[in-house]
Amino acid sequence: MSITRRKFLGGSLAAGASLALPASRVLGANGDIRVAVIGFNGRGQSHISDLAKMQGVRLVALCDVDPAVLKKSVDALGAKGIKVEAYSDLRRVFDNKDIDVVTTATPNHWHSLIGIWACQTGKDSYIEKPISHNVWEGRQLVKAARKYNRVVQGGTQSRSNPRLKAAVKWVQEGNLGKVKAVYGTCYKPRMSIGKVGQGEVPAGLDYGLWIGPAEMKPLTRKSLHYDWHWVYNTGNGDMGNQGIHQMDIARWFLGVNELSPRVMSVGGRLGYDDDGETPNTQIVYHDYDKAPLIFETRGLPKGKEFQEQPRMWSSNMDTPLGLAQARPIGVVVECEGGWVIDSGPAAYDKSGKLIQEFKGEERGDGHMENFIAAVRERKPEMLNAESLETHLSSALCHTGLVSHQLGKLMGPGEIMERIKGNKLAAERFESMKEHLGRNGVELSSQNVTLGPWLQMDPKKERFIDNPEANKLVTRRYREGFVVPKEV
Repeated sequence: MSITRRKFLGGSLAAGASLALPASRVLGANGDIRVAVIGFNGRGQSHISDLAKMQGVRLVALCDVDPAVLKKSVDALGAKGIKVEAYSDLRRVFDNKDIDVVTTATPNHWHSLIGIWACQTGKDSYIEKPISHNVWEGRQLVKAARKYNRVVQGGTQSRSNPRLKAAVKWVQEGNLGKVKAVYGTCYKPRMSIGKVGQGEVPAGLDYGLWIGPAEMKPLTRKSLHYDWHWVYNTGNGDMGNQGIHQMDIARWFLGVNELSPRVMSVGGRLGYDDDGETPNTQIVYHDYDKAPLIFETRGLPKGKEFQEQPRMWSSNMDTPLGLAQARPIGVVVECEGGWVIDSGPAAYDKSGKLIQEFKGEERGDGHMENFIAAVRERKPEMLNAESLETHLSSALCHTGLVSHQLGKLMGPGEIMERIKGNKLAAERFESMKEHLGRNGVELSSQNVTLGPWLQMDPKKERFIDNPEANKLVTRRYREGFVVPKEV
């Protein structure tokens, strides 16, 4: 059954149940899996490249709302003898019953709705990270995958790394004792996007369609593309951009399969005044019962962590991360008997002596290959990053930003006074202050935000007794682009 453009605009996909196709859906000619890629002005180019090389996969359609981006990629494939249909409106992709699979690397605010529409129209999907723009819609995508028995892979590619799988298994078997804390870092310099207050929509681009589920707002930055990451309406900052990968690895090592019961943030957008909104410097503390998960974002360029290895953080040690050959972007697992890092990966005892290396193929069969194999076998359980896994890790990014958005500007002394009872949080705040000082940022009562400790019910994925926080668990959707309450 096809879905007309009018039905999409009327939001009738919310009903959905009659649209699901059976798990035994007939594939294309010769058993080929017919794929459309939606959104490829960045990461989506890797989707195109990977899919075009796979046997038994036919790349049949490309869709992008920017006509220049669309034409360039369609022409490039045509030069290689690959003919595809070109779509500017993604709704027409879902209307095409001859497409079996969609993959997408659109801006974050589109991810969950694309995945839900795919499920409702009988298509499997590969959804780039983060799998959602907010907590609630990510859970709705998981529900849709279950209801329609679809194969939905999230773009947290590290889950397909055999070395990391081995390291996680080794830690969870208790080879270094209990996990005491897990630390994730996104120390990635990001320059200012400038302060112009307005931008020009690319010629021929339907801006209303680009906005889709988000709030219709004017373009208030110079560049439409990529810099959407740093605006709350469409992005989730660098924690939801680069950091989601490390957040996912950290949660994987910790072995927790629900959201943290308490979360707190401290940080801000510091060092420059521009059109961006999301923090470029932030600590998020997820207070799991098992052990804390602490995640840090640092986007300013000056600091020794970008030229040499940063120092290990610990409540009872002072071991250089250089001994463990860690990276500024990575994960460190502190255990009773030593440390494990995701770089390598490798394990070290308390003295910094290497005790275990996890070797083998780094890429394995690949993340997209794993997805296609699960599609062909009709077995979601084969997926390395099934929608639930990527939802949970994405939601940890979102809840950290919720704390930040509800926070208050405070001076460093007041912040330290409020967090001094938590030794790890206090240590990391001192390190943040050092980093900012190296970048010439003088802390004052006007530029650092301390977010509240938020209590969450991990089963319901709702904050407890906090209506303001729960407003940020979801959003108001535009007519015609509504994430349905009943998928």
